[in-house]
Amino acid sequence: MWCRSRSSARERRALLHTAAALALTAATPAVVARVVAGETQGLGPALLPGAAVVGRGTLRFLGLAVYHATLWAAPGWQPAQLGQTPLVLELHYLRSFRGRDIALRSLEEMRRAGPLEPAEEARWLAAMQRLFPDVADGDRIAGLWDPAHGARFVLARAGGAPQPLGELAEPRFAERFFGIWLAPTTSQPALRAALLGLSGPTAAR
Repeated sequence: MWCRSRSSARERRALLHTAAALALTAATPAVVARVVAGETQGLGPALLPGAAVVGRGTLRFLGLAVYHATLWAAPGWQPAQLGQTPLVLELHYLRSFRGRDIALRSLEEMRRAGPLEPAEEARWLAAMQRLFPDVADGDRIAGLWDPAHGARFVLARAGGAPQPLGELAEPRFAERFFGIWLAPTTSQPALRAALLGLSGPTAAR
């Protein structure tokens, strides 16, 4: 994906900062087993009471696990309802990243679904830079996608209780943002299938 150059060391550092939103891959069975065994609780019900796990996956970059991702929805939810009813996407970070870098890469991924108006891009980037904090190993961020309203986010530091990060009441933003993982235009359809409970050992039981 990237070419080597004299600045490769600097680029590698930059890539590690932005890896939180880069190419996603579905979890292997071993990773899924560790996630299920170690994460019996999650932030989904904090944003969507009664929510149940739909599917799980793990982001890997250069062979390193970056975060575990979990999709939550109301019991009985089906992928055909995507974009019609609320969902929660939770990321459990395994490494440290700057919030600014997460926001920048998120915007790049959101463009995959089609062009964005310049004013829209600027407004959304500013909002994400405001909403997304720096994260460390063990931190969790969860976002509620409410198709009728927009997006709302919470943060739980390692071992701590969830705290509100804020919201962006723009349904179009929410659709594009959560589409990074869930839309057909995602850069990694395998993880999309895992999160939606459509494939392999990550499918909801």
